[in-house]
Amino acid sequence: MTHPKKFNLPNFAEIHRVWSFLRYIRENHVAISPIPVANSMTGASGRITAMHQGATDARSPGHVEMYGMNIRPDVGATHTVGFLLTPNFSMIAFAAAVEVLRLTNYVTGAKAFAWRLYSPDGQPIEASNGVAVSVDGAYGDVGPMPEIIVCSGLDVQKYDHSALIAKLRKLAFYGVSIGAVCTGTYILARAGLLDDHRCAIHWENFDSFREEFPEIEATQELFEIDRNRFTCAGGTASIDMMLALITAKKGAVIAALVTDELIHHRMRDSHERQRMELRARLGVSHPKLLAVIGEMDKRLERPVSCAQLARTVRLSPRQLERLFQRYLDTTPTRYYLEMRLNRARQLLRQTSMPILSVGLACGFVSASHFSKCYSEHFDRTPSEERKGMRVERNIATAVA
Repeated sequence: MTHPKKFNLPNFAEIHRVWSFLRYIRENHVAISPIPVANSMTGASGRITAMHQGATDARSPGHVEMYGMNIRPDVGATHTVGFLLTPNFSMIAFAAAVEVLRLTNYVTGAKAFAWRLYSPDGQPIEASNGVAVSVDGAYGDVGPMPEIIVCSGLDVQKYDHSALIAKLRKLAFYGVSIGAVCTGTYILARAGLLDDHRCAIHWENFDSFREEFPEIEATQELFEIDRNRFTCAGGTASIDMMLALITAKKGAVIAALVTDELIHHRMRDSHERQRMELRARLGVSHPKLLAVIGEMDKRLERPVSCAQLARTVRLSPRQLERLFQRYLDTTPTRYYLEMRLNRARQLLRQTSMPILSVGLACGFVSASHFSKCYSEHFDRTPSEERKGMRVERNIATAVA
């Protein structure tokens, strides 16, 4: 009698272990060489010994044995980083990040890092300073690699990033670590890749980002590294974020050598401020004047009277007026109004908030009052400001 052939169901626990093993190889760039493994109670598949950074056994430093293969970290392996450039990207933020990788190769005397550049269509792409950069391919050509960094810059909201967002979501699904410099953080947020992650963004975009993505924990730190997401404010903060990543991958000594090559005096901590202190920005050092301006900045949405501001520093309204006139050649009322209007302009240009909501967010009690003050200061109404941005956005989309 012929018996039907039996089929063994797959061992899903074993499949999961193999998948984890292959992912370990890809993420840690390890070299693999087969070694004989004696039969044991683990069966023909061999023994699994999980050994991480610094863990060793009698065979060799950093030895890891999995599925009958001797696995060791390959310190000589080249680590590839992909840079996804968007129109008008910040050249200084991008170049600073690449230079840290290049100088790591220089000080180690090895090709520790390589980088590949991508644009929307694979054609050269212009930075915000007008310099065109050649690339290695289009967004669609990007494959899984250890890290991907989105580089953006001015007017990030003007462009259609749908193709980039789709690619980023796919890369995130494969476990790629994804970062951003400057306003690239905005694109990661649009892609839903910053949910439950801290992130940093340029101070000029912070208010508009917080209005558009209130559920995301945005900070005004130099940079944030939160698990497999890393973001920075842009500018020279790219240097500090990349140095932190080099420290994690190559050690503090290598990072210090790169810092010296950059003439970057020291590696800044992530928690250091983005902007210069108010004292340096304004060129004044009067403590009471600085305290009042700091208080104004905290109360843009619900402005207080000059009399209340004067009381916080134990001055009379008249004394406060004289301080502003002497050091800033303006009145407290005018200075406060200009702060609120400048914030309103950022929100109009960087978000899709209704104009009335923008006015309320900047302390204006009515649309007519907001429009009147805005027109007098910028010589165009809030509606004209918003329409101008739409025209620019349509032109940018057509060109792209």
